[in-house]
Amino acid sequence: MRGDERGLLDRALEPARRSAYAPGEFIGQESFMSVTEILSLASRAGIGPGVSVLDLCCGVAGPGRLLTRELGCVYLGVDASPGAIEVARQRASGGCRFEAAHVPPVPAGPFDVVLLLETMLAFPDKGPLLKGISSALPVGGRFAFTVEVGEPLSDHERAQMPTADTVWPMPLAEVRSSLERVGLEVRWWEEWTRSHQATASALGKAFATEGEAIRAQLGGRALDRLLAAHGLWSEWLEVGRVRKLAFVAEKTGTARTHGGRVPVARAGTSWPDEQPPPAAARG
Repeated sequence: MRGDERGLLDRALEPARRSAYAPGEFIGQESFMSVTEILSLASRAGIGPGVSVLDLCCGVAGPGRLLTRELGCVYLGVDASPGAIEVARQRASGGCRFEAAHVPPVPAGPFDVVLLLETMLAFPDKGPLLKGISSALPVGGRFAFTVEVGEPLSDHERAQMPTADTVWPMPLAEVRSSLERVGLEVRWWEEWTRSHQATASALGKAFATEGEAIRAQLGGRALDRLLAAHGLWSEWLEVGRVRKLAFVAEKTGTARTHGGRVPVARAGTSWPDEQPPPAAARG
């Protein structure tokens, strides 16, 4: 997608996106994350002045531009879409660098922090990606990411979901084993299922409200796919078909192939429960 096409997409959806978030919680992100969640994850990962950050699959880099502006990090955003990178460069101020490139391979480090926000889902084989991320971190470096946890989609679910070729949930046990296999140990996690279900629902309603304007700019098929996808995400997150978790993992330098307690900064538990908590308790 060229820069002018990506810019058109972003402009067409921005009014709906902005209205779906609480005041101050939208900064151009193309996901279900809020500003509060972006800054919370960055804080847990130790992002601050002078910290080198690699943001994989950054899109138009709303979160990256926020972190650079608010926290003073040294930022490199990478995305496979030249159009998205062109838009990101146009909107960025000083302190941001961008590259258009497919991932993997992951750019050579070392970086203090690697971010992967809302895009782990798009990789059917996550092993090469995680291996590259680990290689880009020094010992003590942090990997901060969100992940959609759940079993693979059924044929019926895949037929319902637009762009199903980019929807690959990850079983919880596989999250842990895949990280350990490349020498990454979880230091913090938090459940964001409830908040992201609310955002998915709000976005779906906002796209429907702005439907005529979106249809005029992008076409009816694009609008129909937006509404279908957000309806499914709202439903799946509501019933626990998919969970949304945020993690910070640290590079230990020691890869493991099995077992072992993973220390985390959350009192009273060492790892998310295999079963999702009741809907009222989800964060």
